Amino acid sequence: MPQRYAVPYSPIGSRLDESDVAAVREVMLSEATLSQGLVRERFEAAFAEHIGVRHALSVTSGTVALELAIHLLDLVPGDEVITTPQTYQATIQPLLDRDVRVRFADVDPTTANIDPERVAELVTPRTRAIIIVHYGGLPADMDTLLRVARDHDLILVEDAAHALGSVLHGHRPGGIGHIGCFSFHSSKNITTLGEGGMITTDRDDWAERLRRIRGNEADMVLTPRRGGFAKSSGPPPGALYPGEAYTHDCLRFRRAGTNATLSEAAAAVGLVQLGKLPKLVARRQAIAARLMTELAEFDTVRVPVVPTGVEHAFHLFTFSVDPLCIDRDELVRCLAAEGVETYLRYFPLHLLPEWRARGHDYGECPAAERSWFLEHMNLPCHPRLSDTQVELLATALNCALTKVTRR
Repeated sequence: MPQRYAVPYSPIGSRLDESDVAAVREVMLSEATLSQGLVRERFEAAFAEHIGVRHALSVTSGTVALELAIHLLDLVPGDEVITTPQTYQATIQPLLDRDVRVRFADVDPTTANIDPERVAELVTPRTRAIIIVHYGGLPADMDTLLRVARDHDLILVEDAAHALGSVLHGHRPGGIGHIGCFSFHSSKNITTLGEGGMITTDRDDWAERLRRIRGNEADMVLTPRRGGFAKSSGPPPGALYPGEAYTHDCLRFRRAGTNATLSEAAAAVGLVQLGKLPKLVARRQAIAARLMTELAEFDTVRVPVVPTGVEHAFHLFTFSVDPLCIDRDELVRCLAAEGVETYLRYFPLHLLPEWRARGHDYGECPAAERSWFLEHMNLPCHPRLSDTQVELLATALNCALTKVTRR
C-alpha cells in the first residue's frame, strides 16, 4: 500500500476552485464551438500581454511546444545545438529524431541553470541554437546568454515551463530569448485541465508557421501556381481548404501539420488560472522563505540565492547539501520517515541510455553529475500546502538534518 505523507509533493501545482469550474461550465453551456474559438484567442492574447511578446500560441502540451519550437530551428544534418543536462527529457527529446549533434553545457552549481561560460566554450561554426531552462523558476543569466547568441548568430530557445511568474530585471522569461515554451501540466504553476502548453515569439513568420502546423496544415514555402484547375476559378463558398490550394504550389516542404489545438474548456481554465498567478506565486515564495529560514541554521547546506532584480517563481524548491557532512540519500529516507514526500529533479540527461547511445557519458558535466548523485534536494513547495503542513515540513526538515549531519 502506498505511503501517505503528511506533507505530500502534490501532483497539482496550482489551486482549482469554483471559478475554474464556472469557466468550464460557461463554455459547455454556451453552444459555441469547443475547439478553435474565441476563448482560446482571449487566453493567447492575455498570455502574450503578460509575457510581453507579439505572439502566444497555445498547444496541447509543453512537450508539443518544445517539439514545434525545435522544428522552427530548421536544423539540417551536421548542425549542433547546445543545451543543459539539468532538465526534464522533453526539453530536447525531439533532437533525437534529427541527425544533429547535441552538446551539453554544464550547469552553475549555485543555480542549477546552464553556465554561460560553458556555453561559449562549446560554440563551433556548426552551432545553430542554444536551448536553456530556467531551472525551478530561477531565471537563467539571459544577458550573457543573449550576448553569446548575438555574437554567433544563434537562436536562443527558453524552456520556461518552470518560470511562469518569474521576473528578470523587469522582463519575463519566455519573452527574453527568441522563442519561449511553457507547460500547463497538472504540476506546473498554472494548469489548463492537466495538459497544455504555449509558444511565445516576436517573429511574425514563425507565428504563421506555428498556426499552420497546429491547425493540420503543412509547413511549407509556397509559390504562385501557373494556371488553374479545369472548371474552377477558385474555392466555392464554405470550402474546407484555403484559397492557396487553388492558387499556389509547394516550393519547399518542411513538415506535416498536426492537431495541437487547445480546447476551449482548457483555455477558459487557463484564463482564470492566469488571473490567479500572482497569488499562486506569492504563496510559493512565502513557503520558500519559511524553508530558507529553517535551512539558515545549518552551515552544511546551500540555499537558493535570488539576485537583486530577480523574482523566483519557486516552481521547485531546491537546496544542496555538503556531501562530506550529509548523506543526501539518507536525508531523503529520513524525511520520508518524518512524513515528507520528496522528488529529486532531474537525472542528468546526458546519462540517459538514449543519449549515451549518441556518444555522451559520465564526466561530461561534472557539476550536474555531482549535484544529482550527491548534493541536491527538492522539497514540497506548492500552493496546496496549508500553513500547518508548512510548519510540519519545516519541523521535519530541521529534525532530519539534525539526525543525518555528521559533525
